[in-house]
Amino acid sequence: DVQLQASGGGSVQAGGSLRLSCAASGFRFDHWGKCWFRQAPGKEREGVSCISSPDGATYYADPVKGRLTVSEDNAKRTVYLQMNSLKPEDTAVYYCAADAVWSKVSDMLYSGVMDEWGQGTLVTVSS
Repeated sequence: DVQLQASGGGSVQAGGSLRLSCAASGFRFDHWGKCWFRQAPGKEREGVSCISSPDGATYYADPVKGRLTVSEDNAKRTVYLQMNSLKPEDTAVYYCAADAVWSKVSDMLYSGVMDEWGQGTLVTVSS
């Protein structure tokens, strides 16, 4: 079975940092695309960042460019989201997701149609 296990959420003050992790199993990790999405209270889910494999291409939503960095470790089968300079508007439940087929890495971000989803991890940024 495919499993995506997100962790690393927590509470932090504005300007702080967090690193989210998503441990994956049950699929060919180094040939699937992986994304992070988030859903803030009362808002729709939105794409944050995606990384494709094996080429490592990345894509970021405009609100997080320059502050968040997506990466992956194939040996550990883990995707990371390094979050720096956090803002209160980054407060949300963050979800990792994976997709087997895509044409462009940005397509995964904007379509939000992914094959597999993990459970969320809550990030709270206080001002």
